Amino acid sequence: MNIFVAGASGAIGQPLITELIRKGHAVTGMTRTETAAKKLREIGATAAMVDAFDAAALESALRQSQAEVVIDELTALPKDPRDMPAYQPGDRKLRLEGGGNLHRAAQACGVRRYIQQSTGFFLRPGNGLADESEGLAVDASPGVSTNSQTYTALETRVLGSMEGIALRYGFFYGPNTWYHPDGGAADQVRAAQLPLIGEGEGAWNWVHIEDAALATVAALDCEPGIYHVVQDEPSLMREWLPAFCRFVAAPAPERVSVEDARRTAGEDAVYYQTKLRGASNAKAKRVLGFKPRQLEWL
Repeated sequence: MNIFVAGASGAIGQPLITELIRKGHAVTGMTRTETAAKKLREIGATAAMVDAFDAAALESALRQSQAEVVIDELTALPKDPRDMPAYQPGDRKLRLEGGGNLHRAAQACGVRRYIQQSTGFFLRPGNGLADESEGLAVDASPGVSTNSQTYTALETRVLGSMEGIALRYGFFYGPNTWYHPDGGAADQVRAAQLPLIGEGEGAWNWVHIEDAALATVAALDCEPGIYHVVQDEPSLMREWLPAFCRFVAAPAPERVSVEDARRTAGEDAVYYQTKLRGASNAKAKRVLGFKPRQLEWL
């Protein structure tokens, strides 16, 4: 099968493309730099050096790839999560506008299936684990609300045409992610810059980057729709953060009140730590044969 992967140099790009090639697919990876293009060629992919904001060049590259499936993993994220507020506008623009160019190109080129990266952690508040019928938290704290609105727009776009699939990934961990001993979150906790807020009751949905790649490959042949690509059970902030600190040889996190955190870190920090909702992965396990590993530091 001919497959076009946008965001090929992101955290999920390399394990995803490696697995696609291992399965015998012909893969074209989209990137903007020669360094990333060289890495793609080394693992057996064709490199398409094109900017997502150049609609004409993007359509030309996609047409040349003869892709039957497009996988949209476009992101513009910093190496350090502390820099995310500054990166958020650019990330949103890339996903909506650049991804919009990719989606229109896919329609113009007769692509059969479109797989879209979405979020498995900004789920609307409610009781119990959320399934795929649940919407996203568009009325949450400012940053979470903006991100939820972005992902809602992406899901609406992809599910409205072709064979559309939205993969709601959990927080990535593993090689080349923030949550790895050499990642940005590890640096943050070693610098004692991530305190535990209040009771830390926010439920975080995780997925190892390699498990996410395997689920994405499985989505080549599944029924269209939304899938939660997350671990079996969410981890409460008060459980995973101290364990992560030990895992990366960082000091135990300081505890701060919700009121102090709201004043010093803002509403988004409070939301992440106290209000995130857990997700059910039952559908992904049943349909995709998804078998996530347990969070390695718990």
